[in-house]
Parts: sequence; structure tokens; C-alpha cells
Amino acid sequence: MVEGILLILSGPSGVGKGTVCRYLLEIREALKLSISTTTRPPRPGEEEGKEYFFTTLPRFKEMIKDDSFLEWAVVHDHYYGTRREAVREMLASGQDLILEIDIQGAGQVRAKVPEAVSIFLAPPSMKCLEERITGRGTEDPDRISRRLDTARREMEAYSLYDYLVINDTVERAADLIDSIIDAEKSRISRGACPPGWGGETT
Repeated sequence: MVEGILLILSGPSGVGKGTVCRYLLEIREALKLSISTTTRPPRPGEEEGKEYFFTTLPRFKEMIKDDSFLEWAVVHDHYYGTRREAVREMLASGQDLILEIDIQGAGQVRAKVPEAVSIFLAPPSMKCLEERITGRGTEDPDRISRRLDTARREMEAYSLYDYLVINDTVERAADLIDSIIDAEKSRISRGACPPGWGGETT
């Protein structure tokens, strides 16, 4: 069985990773989302096991000690992590999996899983990114300022990724990522071969 593709979708805070990821999962039903574990409180409408697995800080730190995470990071005072065993099992079964994670976590996964396909989602401009972050209206000015500073630094990481996708519209960004997955699945190095041809030599 050909192992599934591990896709990393990352980018600066506020770029719209979650929105693009949700649209991508609608147009590519065979792709599954890796659910992260977080110490962040649920936002309105979020459900346990759907957007995140929510846990306490002491329990999260226990999992770090047990080496349970493929990656983990502290983002805006909250911990986020991807469970190693869950990812391994899904890829081994041939399931394609997408990780929607921050810049710190993406770096850890690239180091541990070099065959993963990494995509940097960028805004059309820094002005657009600032408008998205300030337009949420859910955080105080202090936290917004920190988010903006972090986002500017995170933008510098784009050259470390395999692909750059501009999120000018959700549909175009998701369609482009969908095409990237098709191209990656056609790589001979991943085991692609013509129908009915097992690659046997005589």
C-alpha cells in the first residue's frame, strides 16, 4: 500500500488558514484534517474533537514528557500539539492528511518528516493581513499588537516551504492547494505508476 501524503498548511497569524482548510476539505473529500490538541479555551461554536481536542495545561505538559507529540508550540500564551501516533497510523493506512499548524510547529514537522509537503499561505499584502487581524474584534488592543508583530516575523519564514500560495480568495487558494496535492500524488518517487503496472522488472 502506498503511504498517504502528509500536507503542512501554515502561515502567519490571521492569514485565513482555517477558512482555506475547511474549503479544501469540502472540495477534496478524501483528504482528512489532523485534529490538534490545545490548552486554548473553545471559541463560540467550536466542538471537542472537531476543531480541536481541548485539554488542560498540566495534562498537555504530561504529554510533552511522554513524547506524544509530533510537534507542539506555544502560540499567544496557549499550547498546541499534533499527536504523533494518530498521524503515523493514518498515513500508514494510505490516508492523505493535512496539518493546519503555525510556523513553529511546521518547522518541527519538516525536520521529523522530510517527505511532508509544506505550503505557506500568505496574504495578498501586509495591509490585508493587518485588516484581518484587527477586524476580528474579539481581542484587546494589546493582544492585537502582539499578533501583528508575530505575523510580520512569521512572514519571513516563507522561503523554508515547498510551495507559496497567496490567499487572495479562499476558493482560488484552496483550488491551487488541491492541484498541488494532485501533482505530489503523481510523483514516481511516491510510488505512482500506470494503472495495472506494478513496476516489476524482467
